Amino acid sequence: MAQLFHTSASLTINENYDSDVRDDTETFLNRIVPEHTLEGPDDMPAHIKSSMFGCTLAVPITNGKLNMGT
Repeated sequence: MAQLFHTSASLTINENYDSDVRDDTETFLNRIVPEHTLEGPDDMPAHIKSSMFGCTLAVPITNGKLNMGT
């Protein structure tokens, strides 16, 4: 039996100084992209969230080190 897998993914880089950043981001995204169950739990929100953030990032490097700020 063949198994088919389907993944939606996106990338974002945020500061990690304040632990509320992750919680605030998740709260905001869950508010603007509610769950739909037709395709299974969390499937449709994953499509929308990945479209919002995209799947590529430019990561700044200075003198061979990450230059990410705080």
